[in-house]
Amino acid sequence: MKILVIGSGGREHALAWALYNGGANTVIVNPGNPGTALFAENITGDPVDIAAAESVDLVVVGPETPLVEGIAGLLAQKGIPCFGPSADCARLEGSKWFAKEVMAAAKVPTAMGRVFTNHVSAVDYLGEYPDKYVIKADGLAAGKGVYLPGTKRESDAIIEDLFNGSLGKAGASVVIEQRLSGREVSVLAVCNGTDAVILPSSRDHKRIYDGDMGPNTGGMGAICPPPDVPYDFGEDVRERVILPVLKVLKEQGMDFRGVLYAGIMITDHGYFVLEFNVRFGDPETQAVLPMIESDLAALFLAAARGEELPPVKIKDGASACIILASGGYPGSYSKGYDITGVEKVDSLVFHAGTAQVDGRLVTAGGRVLGVTALGEDIDEALEKAYEDADKIEFEGRYMRRDIGRTV
Repeated sequence: MKILVIGSGGREHALAWALYNGGANTVIVNPGNPGTALFAENITGDPVDIAAAESVDLVVVGPETPLVEGIAGLLAQKGIPCFGPSADCARLEGSKWFAKEVMAAAKVPTAMGRVFTNHVSAVDYLGEYPDKYVIKADGLAAGKGVYLPGTKRESDAIIEDLFNGSLGKAGASVVIEQRLSGREVSVLAVCNGTDAVILPSSRDHKRIYDGDMGPNTGGMGAICPPPDVPYDFGEDVRERVILPVLKVLKEQGMDFRGVLYAGIMITDHGYFVLEFNVRFGDPETQAVLPMIESDLAALFLAAARGEELPPVKIKDGASACIILASGGYPGSYSKGYDITGVEKVDSLVFHAGTAQVDGRLVTAGGRVLGVTALGEDIDEALEKAYEDADKIEFEGRYMRRDIGRTV
């Protein structure tokens, strides 16, 4: 099979790697990165034009923006299967309030919330106890539009910044919802429009500092599976969340084909869906895909075509991904520092923000590399991942030291 993977980060490196290693597949990545260039062909340009010119059998879309903008529909016009939902379905991520409305129709448990389009009403709703709420930009914010205010002054500033355009169109409307506490879990479901198969559950770690402190990031590490989550949890989510949502979408004339990511909080009163994404998570993908033994290309193609989904075979044990970030991330940071030691690593290394300059591998992003290791249990996987992560050096390198130890 000839497959085009769209994207340039660690998630896309992991997807391309899994598809390349899963069978006799030729993989093209648009635009790709220095890591994908080691086994695939990187091509720049318009992805729809590339898919047509290369006569690919399947397109796998990594990031959310092309999906929200309708790339699946453009590919469908050319008869090219796309593993990724239509623009209508992608609104589950493109608008957090739309996702809330779908969850309500599907009777999916989620936190109570409201949507606001002006500063005054949002501030009035938060009142004097903003620490009881979560503030979310309604639109796409690259994983950074979620805020947990501790004081009224902080919440007022967040609301003001959002409505003043700090996140552009993403903050034109704001969702405020009840804050939940418990254990976070990510569940990835491969969907064909009416049915779904569940991949191993995982746990991302969003905050920049140890102890889940500091601002949110795109993700500082992930484990798969979380040791405190029941083995059959994913199947329960399939029955109570994924299938009802697919049914509601179908009733509204929408056929979700791709991966539906449910971010879940397990509380003392049951579990609640925090949000939906319409693509693989990053860095959850780097932890989940190495745990899968099945032919992912066949699974993705069946989903894209709306056909019966083959079962997924999962490896025993566990995996852990540690993100190496640039100093200063998620704020401002410098680029262009030499990266050394990658060749010493036995674990998988997924490139997230790197570049090749005059034959040198250098930093080119906030999240630079993800180091993924497998083990008989999560402790062994984490030990291996940290041991190898410490072999890689670059100016300002930063990593959390407690991945897998918080919930």
